Amino acid sequence: MVSFMNSYLMIQHKKQTIFTDARETILVLELKTIIAHIIKVPSENQQLFYKGLIMDDKKSLADCGIRFCTAPAYNPAAIGLALRMENGEFEPLEIAAYSTPPDLLSAITNIEANGQHSSM
Repeated sequence: MVSFMNSYLMIQHKKQTIFTDARETILVLELKTIIAHIIKVPSENQQLFYKGLIMDDKKSLADCGIRFCTAPAYNPAAIGLALRMENGEFEPLEIAAYSTPPDLLSAITNIEANGQHSSM
């Protein structure tokens, strides 16, 4: 008996990020159904991207290159999500970048330089 492990996915649309997991054997269309339940947008109005390519509804995640060994929990596969607009076309894929926190050492040095010590 073959056992399939789950792949971990980070699905991004603009500023929204969804973390989920799925078996590598599920079809892209099934993943869209999972997403539809979360964002309340029907699967036919979703377009998924992996590594810059549109994912085919009839292919499995494994067929698209997403496997448990390439998408572990600590490094989930990044999947882009575009939605259908009112004119029937899909919007361009847009994923907002995460902000980067300041370097901890620089932040501490700046606080000390400004005399903002906290006594513990």
